[in-house]
Parts: sequence; structure tokens; C-alpha cells
Amino acid sequence: MQHTYEVACGTGGVQFTLPAGVRASVVEPHEGEPVDLTEATETALDRPIAGPPLKDLARPGDKVCIVFTDATRDVPDNVLVPAMLTRLEASGVRSEDITLLCGVGMHRPSTPAEKEAKLGRDVARRYRVQDSDARDLDNLVDLGEHQGIPLWVHRRAVEADLLIATGVVEPHQYAGYSGGRKTVAVGAGGEATIAATHSPGMIEREGVRLGNIEGNPFHQALTESARRARLRFVINVIKDATGRAVEVAAGEPFATFEHLVSRARPLYEVSLDRRYDVVIAGVGHPKDANIYQASRAATYVYFAPRNVLRPGGVIIIPAPCAEGVGEGVGEQRFAEAMRAYPGPDHVVDALRHRVTLAGEQRSYLLSRALQGCKVIFAGSQAPDDVRACHMTPATDMGEAIDLALAWTRPDAEVLVVPHSLLTVLRGPEG
Repeated sequence: MQHTYEVACGTGGVQFTLPAGVRASVVEPHEGEPVDLTEATETALDRPIAGPPLKDLARPGDKVCIVFTDATRDVPDNVLVPAMLTRLEASGVRSEDITLLCGVGMHRPSTPAEKEAKLGRDVARRYRVQDSDARDLDNLVDLGEHQGIPLWVHRRAVEADLLIATGVVEPHQYAGYSGGRKTVAVGAGGEATIAATHSPGMIEREGVRLGNIEGNPFHQALTESARRARLRFVINVIKDATGRAVEVAAGEPFATFEHLVSRARPLYEVSLDRRYDVVIAGVGHPKDANIYQASRAATYVYFAPRNVLRPGGVIIIPAPCAEGVGEGVGEQRFAEAMRAYPGPDHVVDALRHRVTLAGEQRSYLLSRALQGCKVIFAGSQAPDDVRACHMTPATDMGEAIDLALAWTRPDAEVLVVPHSLLTVLRGPEG
């Protein structure tokens, strides 16, 4: 009897079987103990990891800015933000003195419907809600440089008397782990900061890798930017592979972030005793809405802290990609850089030797992965865009698996990673 496998895809999953003779292993993030999100949020705000509770930080007359995440991040801001607003107003802060700033980075602006989904209709309609704009110099503040990296952050954030951020602590390709400082430094950051921190030169620096914050210059730059912007309080969550919150913590930004990273590592990091011919990497909503975001699965697998893919291996990503390559400035620049050159080698050579624009870093890193493996997008609604990005579209998982076995071997060893963006893979040493 054939075994049925399932990986994340869209808001649900996609099921598939493998041919006889193909050996498969499944690797998932470790299970956490789910928490009641509302109760955990209340507790986190009133009993912070470090520093005073939020109600003791706010004063009547304060201008407050809460930077929250955009639609590409699965953060329960509709629970986190209202709980903070209740405490701010109890401390005498007027609603008209509060700005809710959606940190979109170089992604597209958020829609009114997305703002309401993120914050709840009542909050979105009662408070000042706006998107950051990384290219609007009139609304950015120059915070100087850190090791040659220009630090720019949105004016509403920098000039607030009290700056707060939400976020999720999960594996990140460059920062090691997202959350904490990143929502402000990148989400509400300027294009110059995003371009410099995401440049090939930064990506290639020692310590800049998935799951690592120790000696990581990308992490250090983001931390310094948030410090200079005077980020004083964060509330972050850790979620399991099914999207359930397993921890909520709040307080002084940097102590809170380090606490959550220490809790996230044993949840997400998995060691393997072998390498594989084929990796099937699930992504899921909202990251698989476009090729730019979904291609993270390829780079998370290929650039795992220790290699899990055999030479010439194949990565299969089932993803609908209803937005094509993506609609934001960064996503469009990614697509333009991929289309401008005939293959991955040319993309890497071109971008390595010129100043890159924010968004093009995904072209560079993905092309570096494509130099060593093939990537198939299964079930994409934008097959022509997949081809233009030097990857292979397949109509469904069956076709994708047949192609992968033809390119490797009929008795291939397959690794199934249902939630690849929440799984830090560590292959065997040596």
C-alpha cells in the first residue's frame, strides 16, 4: 500500500504519493505546547521578560507608534495590538496620539482589507493606520551608519515618545531569527538600509546564515538600527507548524528577543543523519502567495546550516503563487534581475560585481542555489514566471516527482519537509 504524504500549501495542504522503490523520510519542527493566545498576550504585557510592563512606560500626552507586521508575516496582530491599545489608553494616552505603522519594507502597500484583517475592523477604523514607505525620504530619518551600513527608519517611529513593535520569532535566512528588532529596522526601514543589509556582500559575510545570531553582522546592524530608533518594547510570538501560538513574550526588546530565540531553537532545528536526492518543501500561506516569498523554501533547504541535499539534487516547492512573482517593488526587482540574464551563473556574476537594489538579493541567493540544484514549482498559477526565474513549473505534484526522479535516480531518497520555513535542517557533518 502506498503511503500518502502532505505538505503545507496555500491555506491547507497538498497530498501526494511516491512511486514504489522511493525511500522517504519526513521531518517536522518539534511540537510545542499551544497556549491560549489571548490569555498569554495579557500575561506577557503585564509580566514582561525584562523591563517595566507596557502600562508603566506610557504617559498622558505621549506620542506612541506601534510598528506591526504586513500581510507576508503570519503574526496575530489582531490580538496583540488591541491588548496593547487597552493598556496605553488606561495609562492616559489618547487614541489620536497613537500611530499604527504597517512595516511593509520593500513589499507592496497593504490593502484596507489587509489592515482590517491584521488589526480588526474597529481598531483599523478608529486609529491612524498607515504603511511605511522605504523610498519616501521626507518620512525617513537618518540615524547614521553602523559598520558602513546606512540606518534609516520611518519618521513616525523615530519621533515617537514610545516606540513598540510586534513580530514573530522564526528562522530567517540572513537575520538568523526574525522578530524583535527586525520589524522596525527592516519593516519600517529605508531603502538604503534594506539594500545594504541584503546586499551580496552582506549575504556572503561570515555569520550571516539561517538560524544563527551569534557573530551575525546582519543581526547586529538590525539591532543597532532599532536601538538608535529607541525601540523600547516588543511583543513577539512563537508559532508551531500548524500556526498555533506556543509562546508569547513581551518587554525590553533585546532581552525578550534573546529569550524567544532560546525557546525557538529546540522547536525548529532538526538534525539529520544523511543527505537526500530530492527535498519536497512545503511553504503555506501567506508566503506561497508569490514566487519571491515561496522561493525561500529553496534557499532555506540549499543553504541549511549543514547541507542536506546531495550534489545535483532537486527541490520541489508546491505553491499556488496567485500573485505571480509578487507585486511589490522588491519583488518586481527580483523578477527583473532573473529575467535579465540567461541563467543562474550570469545572475550571480552580474549582481556580485555591481551595487544591488533592495529586492535583488533574492535573485542573487536563489541563483546561487540554482547553481547547485534544480528547483521545481508544483501547481503554480504563474508557470511562465517560474520559467523566467530559471526554475521549472510542473502542473501538479505527480509531474514534479516524475521530473525529480528522472533528474536524479528512480530509487531516490526523498526528504519531505511539510513546513520548510519553520525547519532549520542540519545534515550530517563532513
